[in-house]
Amino acid sequence: MAVALAWLLQRSPNVLLIPGTSSVAHLRENIVGAGVLLSERDVTELDGIAG
Repeated sequence: MAVALAWLLQRSPNVLLIPGTSSVAHLRENIVGAGVLLSERDVTELDGIAG
């Protein structure tokens, strides 16, 4: 989930993510995702998967 959040955040500066959470553990995962930096190659590969 952290990679998915990072990908969405890096994909467009106009994206506003409001991930829901049902536990403190999920909240921590969301916070980690906001700090993950993907390489340009990673973003391109994920874009291709998302199709």
